[in-house]
Amino acid sequence: MLGRTYESQDCSAARALEFAGERWSLLIVRDALFAGTTRFTDFQRSLGLARNVLAARLERFVEDGLMERRLPEPGAQHHDYVLTDKGRELQPVIIALTRWGDRWAAPDGPPVVYRHSTCEGPVEQHTVCGRCGESVAGDEIEKHRTRPPIPPAAR
Repeated sequence: MLGRTYESQDCSAARALEFAGERWSLLIVRDALFAGTTRFTDFQRSLGLARNVLAARLERFVEDGLMERRLPEPGAQHHDYVLTDKGRELQPVIIALTRWGDRWAAPDGPPVVYRHSTCEGPVEQHTVCGRCGESVAGDEIEKHRTRPPIPPAAR
């Protein structure tokens, strides 16, 4: 995992990686989003990762506001880990990453397809212009700064 701070990076993508850039993090969010997983034991069973690693990731998600820890019912012996809006907004990231993986890392074809629950059509990610609404090809995207860069001495 990258460091906790990004003194050398003035980039929202770099900062976002600190929340969800570790290997298991997006898989935990994927299971919460698409399998409805909320219990520690179910995450562990599904992902097969060490208890200490899972505990650390879930605790970090709670600290960072991606998940909330809730008692499913009064007197319950376990907590549920439930995605917040902040965590649910990672859904397009997981869909896009899955699509990339289907194309470049799935030699036998996609193992999972995300479908629209109403019509069963495949869900796709598109880059669309916020002004004109047209689809935008990758070579038509330019990076523009919204503020002056932070000088290295000030970081």
